[in-house]
Amino acid sequence: MGNIKLIARFLIHEGKEEEFKSIATQCLNIVSEKEKDTTLQYDWYFNSGGNECVVLETYADSNAIFLHLGNLGELLGQLLQIADFYPEIYGSPSEELLSAVKAMNPKIYSFYQGV
Repeated sequence: MGNIKLIARFLIHEGKEEEFKSIATQCLNIVSEKEKDTTLQYDWYFNSGGNECVVLETYADSNAIFLHLGNLGELLGQLLQIADFYPEIYGSPSEELLSAVKAMNPKIYSFYQGV
């Protein structure tokens, strides 16, 4: 299995921007401490209004995403209380991973070609 990329899009509820950023910082700290070898990219971006966030993520494989979800599950739950979530998965996730995230209704994109 190759790397798996994710784009996590959040539309932050009005008045919850600072709370969202605080939780985002906690997420980044955990990933930095616990996922150095399995999370290859974990970059957070905000629009100019501060009410939309996109997280660009790259993982070594499906197992790395399971590790990530295990480490951040509670914090992700907090984010989902204050933002609408639109995940996208790029690559070849395992059937087990697809089954585990089905309730999040991710868009799945399979690799076609590239350089």
